[in-house]
Amino acid sequence: MIKMLRIEFKKILTYRTFWILIGLYFTFLAAGILLAEFMINHMVNNINQRLPIPFPHVAIYYFPDVWQNVAFFASIRYVLIFPAIIMIILITNEFTYKTIRQNVINGMSKTEFLLSKLLIILLISLVMTVVLTAGSFFIGLFHSGFSEVNFFTKGLPFMAGFFVSLICYMVYAFFCGFMLRNTGLAIAIFTLYSLIIEPVLYFFLRAPFLFKNTIYTYLPVNTVIRLAEYPAIPMLKKMMGLELQSNVSFTACLIPVAYAVAMTGIVFWVMKKKDL
Repeated sequence: MIKMLRIEFKKILTYRTFWILIGLYFTFLAAGILLAEFMINHMVNNINQRLPIPFPHVAIYYFPDVWQNVAFFASIRYVLIFPAIIMIILITNEFTYKTIRQNVINGMSKTEFLLSKLLIILLISLVMTVVLTAGSFFIGLFHSGFSEVNFFTKGLPFMAGFFVSLICYMVYAFFCGFMLRNTGLAIAIFTLYSLIIEPVLYFFLRAPFLFKNTIYTYLPVNTVIRLAEYPAIPMLKKMMGLELQSNVSFTACLIPVAYAVAMTGIVFWVMKKKDL
């Protein structure tokens, strides 16, 4: 395992595109999180101008709600697309530059090659989750103060949900990259499906003129982002009638994990059958 990780680290540590995409991911995420409260309260102010009884301003950075809110913003498909693209590039580059053949010639088995990529997915997801958890803790601590630190663990499972989301979404990207083996094509198709096709399909399946169904809840990307489906803002329940989450459902985690396991199994099967 250590040997496989060393090989992967040598590939990515000097790979500029990897670090640029990581930087963009955290930049967009930090900007979204830090500006979210201001933007939401700006909308509240606009709504209050037309209401006799105004809605109160929202506060999204206090314990324990900060965990759910940060996990929600970090799980938005437009943010998750950055680590997914990273994974697609890492896997397709192996075929573009024939490094996969060189690794096999040097003694690495096909199984070890795939396991090394899965280990990188696990490691990147773990690092990102740790960074996000630490950032959320300090944001919550700054706003809540030390008096409420003992309540900070209440929403912490949302960080575990984010960890599952990130792993599964990157496995989806790993699957797409491996099956297509072309960087531009894989990024284009994965982005098109994740950001356009599935959202359109989601809203179409939810349309009232169709037969009553819950198919839309089982769409692959939707199962990932639904682990933290809404931010912890009580006003959403009052205004839109949304049923806000109180925790991350274990059953909800199993669905994207099942997709990820199935895709990984297909990749291993194809890898054994196909020539490099």
